[in-house]
Amino acid sequence: MKEKYIGTWKDAIFESPGPKSLRQAANLALKGLCMGSADVIPGVSGGTIALITGIYEDLIAALRSFDMNVVKKLLVLDVKGALAKVHVRFLMALFSGIIVAILSLARLMNYLLLHQPVPTWSLFFGLIAASTVMVGKHVVNWFGKPGISFVAGIIAATIIVNLIPMRTPEDLWFIFGCGIVAICAMILPGISGAFILLILGKYEYVTASLRNPFLPQNFTVLVVFSMGCLIGLVGFSRVLNYLLQKFHNLTLAFLAGLIAGSLQKIWPWKEVIDTQVIRGEAHVIWGGPIMPAAIDQQVLIAAALAVLGFIAVWIIEWLSNR
Repeated sequence: MKEKYIGTWKDAIFESPGPKSLRQAANLALKGLCMGSADVIPGVSGGTIALITGIYEDLIAALRSFDMNVVKKLLVLDVKGALAKVHVRFLMALFSGIIVAILSLARLMNYLLLHQPVPTWSLFFGLIAASTVMVGKHVVNWFGKPGISFVAGIIAATIIVNLIPMRTPEDLWFIFGCGIVAICAMILPGISGAFILLILGKYEYVTASLRNPFLPQNFTVLVVFSMGCLIGLVGFSRVLNYLLQKFHNLTLAFLAGLIAGSLQKIWPWKEVIDTQVIRGEAHVIWGGPIMPAAIDQQVLIAAALAVLGFIAVWIIEWLSNR
């Protein structure tokens, strides 16, 4: 059996990659805040934000750092040794921003999507459209296999975003499974974990628990859901890491296709196909995209917000590069 880690706690924490100063940690937390904000919106992916801010591959590597060696060290109570293997500073800084955003913005996003859907979706449409361009910039030579991979990504996103939300059980085993599936989508650019929850009929159920997280029933739901997310993160990150290592160009092209294909879900004007009652409240289930009835003031405001969102992504990338 290998000897336990003999360094200090500080040595263990600074052993693996991560921010080395408070400023770097704050910068990473801010990116996490942006990711968390995206993750609570059905149709917008936190993985997209990770890509355009330049931390996507670092995120996958950090998640992959949870391996069997870490588990073995924890089993023999070598906590410092486990910390030395895990990218703990990176994950702590990033997830602090993600958690703050999810807890603080869940109620706001529900309100905006319910009462101001067209302006809200317009801003997101601009964000995602620019994200497609940003990811596409990193693809080398679009002809041949990368082009096919891009089209495959569009087709995959189209199939997923056109699935109709369904009514599903509220048993804890199903909540656990929803956590696994949703978190896999959250780290995939273009595929929204929040939208996957919507398809599974659990978006409002989970976000309602976030509003009062310390109620016993809500706390149990969030703990079980979080455990599913943890299992999904650790497992799926290995798949993504393998694809990025072995098929980097094809994978980026496919991810760009996923983002482009998801644009139809973000389109501000949608038809209403159903109304679903969740916890005593009526919620609209949106269908496919439609054109606005007339070019009026609302359309002009929506167009301005889309342009603002597009510009915001370029500013985010410029700041990230700096």
